[in-house]
Amino acid sequence: MGRMSRRTSRPRPQQGSAPAPRPGCPCGRAETYQECCDRFHRGEAAAPTAEALMRSRYAAFVRRDEAYLLRTWHPRMRPARVDFDPGMRWTGLEILGTADGSAFHATGTVTFRASYRGGSLHERSRFERVDGAWVYVDGDFLG
Repeated sequence: MGRMSRRTSRPRPQQGSAPAPRPGCPCGRAETYQECCDRFHRGEAAAPTAEALMRSRYAAFVRRDEAYLLRTWHPRMRPARVDFDPGMRWTGLEILGTADGSAFHATGTVTFRASYRGGSLHERSRFERVDGAWVYVDGDFLG
């Protein structure tokens, strides 16, 4: 078992109290969401690399930001809508590898493990630039 599948017990908040805020952005960076992925989600900036787009898309799944996910999907692959599983609770993102995907490339791949309560998703995603902006094309699920 990988370290992403281990469960840790967390203290439960008392009845009526708000859960303690998690430090950092949902994408795994130390910066707050407002300092990290929020600017991409609001359209104030474009993700500069394929990895940054992957991270911002993960954060969009966590936040259920359908508009951002659709906007950053390759036009020829984009679904009509994103069907979020109401029971899905994303718990972490681990970037396992990248190939190309910088400001000097037209394509790139990001291999990652996205954990959720009860399991994880391991994928190698493909990204391309369309009109200068990185977009998600598709991915292969890995064992």
